[in-house]
Amino acid sequence: MEKTALIWGASGGIGKAIAHKLDADGWQVLAVVRDADRMAGLNSQIIEADFLDEGSLKSAVTNISQVVNDIKLWVYAAGDITSQNTEEMSLQTWQRILDANLGGAYMTTRASLPLLAKDAHLFYIGAIHERLRLPGLSAYAAAKAGLEAFAEVVRKETRLKVSVLRPAAVDTGFWQKVPFKLPPKHLQPDDVALRLLQAYQNGETGTLDLV
Repeated sequence: MEKTALIWGASGGIGKAIAHKLDADGWQVLAVVRDADRMAGLNSQIIEADFLDEGSLKSAVTNISQVVNDIKLWVYAAGDITSQNTEEMSLQTWQRILDANLGGAYMTTRASLPLLAKDAHLFYIGAIHERLRLPGLSAYAAAKAGLEAFAEVVRKETRLKVSVLRPAAVDTGFWQKVPFKLPPKHLQPDDVALRLLQAYQNGETGTLDLV
C-alpha cells in the first residue's frame, strides 16, 4: 500500500527534516508551506498556503485531493516563538504566537480530515512546555500546552491515532528569536524526524517526549 504523507509547515527546520526523511524512506510527500522558495532541493510536491486563511486552505486541500485522498501520515510542524514579558507583549504578538502554534493546528486539522485514510496517524510537533514556563515565554508555553489538549480531543472525536511529539531543545532558527543559549545537550532536526517515523511505525500515540 502506498505511503502518503502530508506535512503542514514543511519549510521550518523540523518540518523540512521530516519531509527529507520521509522522502528518503520512499514516501509520497506533500509539503504545504507559506513560501515555496524555501523548499529548494526537496523532491516532495510543494503546495503554498496561508494556514490561517480559509480560502487559501480550501484551495490547498483541493490541490492535494487531486494528487491523493488517503493520507496515512499527517504532520503539523509549523510554529513561532517570541520572548516578551506579559506586561510588554502586545495583543497582536500574543495572537501571532497562538495562531502559529495552536490556531494553525486547528485550521489545518479541520481542513485535512476529508483527506485522511481510515488508519491515518496525526502528529503535532509540541514541546516539553513544563520546562518553558519562563519569563517571556507565556504565549509559547500556553500555546504548546493548549496543543496537547486539542490533540487529545481530536483523538477522541476522530478515533484516529494522534501523537504530540515533545522534543527538548532542537537546533533550529527558533534560538535566534529568544535570549537563551542553545543547551550543550540538544537535538538536531533529523533526530526529531527519525523519532516521528519510528513512532508511526510502532503505532505510538499520546504525548511522546524526545530528550
